[in-house]
Amino acid sequence: MKLTKLLFFLLSLSVLSCGKKESQTTFKFGVWTTADAKKSDADYTKEFKKYKNAGIDEVLINTGADPKLLKKVVPLATKEGLKVHAWIMAMNRPGDSVALQHPEWYQVSKEGKSCFDNRPYVDYYQWLCPTRKESRNHVLHLVEELAKVEGIKSVHLDYIRFPDIFLPISLLPKYNLVQDVELPQFDFCYCDECVKAFGKIHHKNPKESHNTSIDMEWKNFRLNAIRAVVDDAYEIAHKHNKQLTAAVFPYPEMADHMVRQRWDKWNIDEVYPMIYHSFYDEEIDWVGYATKQGVTDLQDKKTKINTGIYIPGLKNDKELKEAILLAKENGAIGVTFFDGNALSESNLKTIKETKAGLK
Repeated sequence: MKLTKLLFFLLSLSVLSCGKKESQTTFKFGVWTTADAKKSDADYTKEFKKYKNAGIDEVLINTGADPKLLKKVVPLATKEGLKVHAWIMAMNRPGDSVALQHPEWYQVSKEGKSCFDNRPYVDYYQWLCPTRKESRNHVLHLVEELAKVEGIKSVHLDYIRFPDIFLPISLLPKYNLVQDVELPQFDFCYCDECVKAFGKIHHKNPKESHNTSIDMEWKNFRLNAIRAVVDDAYEIAHKHNKQLTAAVFPYPEMADHMVRQRWDKWNIDEVYPMIYHSFYDEEIDWVGYATKQGVTDLQDKKTKINTGIYIPGLKNDKELKEAILLAKENGAIGVTFFDGNALSESNLKTIKETKAGLK
């Protein structure tokens, strides 16, 4: 009898061990896509079937932070076997009808110009201040309204950072820019609330700094302002039994340098680094490099990495397959493609075949 019990125990342990190993090695596939209130249920179903048939497991859906539209779309995606993430533009809120009634909520450049009416790079760069109570609470309210929607896996933060102090190198010619140093028109936020809050901690005014680009306290103040919004959003999401995820810049040190975003220090379930190699004039192997850098920075932390792949930046389907495998080999738990509209039939076939080859 004792021998029988021992054998049963060992068999049970073996089954549990195999199950744990399987769950750890499951590699998921996702896609970012944008919802349209005018789109019919039938068209949504067709889109979601297309993704599912290609082996895609989850959709990150931008509904413009509209919980009603999200409630409409979630059951349609779920019915096709897809997990849904509620994708929201966080600190950058273009066309936000509530925020636009409050000009003081917007970030201010070192030149003293507000994103409310003087937007850096492009017109849709309408950035809210993460320090000012009213603007950050507005963003967190939007997060909570999405988190309340039944059936979603996570609230997925995007633009959870400051405006680009440095653009990706391949974009500079488009704006006829040289960014060898931090330029004041792209350096944010110097609004009254940020200056006051910083002064309360460090007893100095960043506007009077000899060189703000090497003022580590001022830089960390802004890194911590974004971190505080993320940490609050994490609490909100988990209160509603949802996860918090985010689209972020390629790896922490790079994100820190380019957009005041240090995501390896956040309280967050999963990050989706946008490892868009073509933006940085890099070769496809950079997908593996950047993935590994992020995985290493998150070592011993609970946060997982899902590598973002930019479909228009790929030369062919061979590179698509290579990018997927590089992400997996370097520690990502999945890949997500930007975006659904960019996926060709050939891309979808490659994704399906590559996924099948991972088993």
